[in-house]
Amino acid sequence: QVRLVESGGGLVQAGGSLRLSCAASGSILSINVMGWYRQAPGKQRELVANIANGGNRNYADSVKGRFTISRDNAKNTVILEMNSLKPEDTAVYYCNALKYYSTGRGDYWGQGTQVTVSS
Repeated sequence: QVRLVESGGGLVQAGGSLRLSCAASGSILSINVMGWYRQAPGKQRELVANIANGGNRNYADSVKGRFTISRDNAKNTVILEMNSLKPEDTAVYYCNALKYYSTGRGDYWGQGTQVTVSS
């Protein structure tokens, strides 16, 4: 099992910045990808950004150039730096850890942290 604890959400004005942090514990050695998803009211959960063990990063088109994901393997932490925030970035942000098994994939989720961007 993997336990994920997020921090850093809050309320910010449009154009501002926030930094989300996710600390992983438990069976972390075989985590393949870590990332952030978000879910706005009435919408499906969507990928924001993720980073693989080799360092490859993937971003949603809507956040490219504004958000940066990084991973500190020594601290078992993944960070999402969010700049130039827009009201449409308002959502609950969830940390995700992905493991690939011979039988399929296993997704682990944090409890979520609210990000609210006011106009």
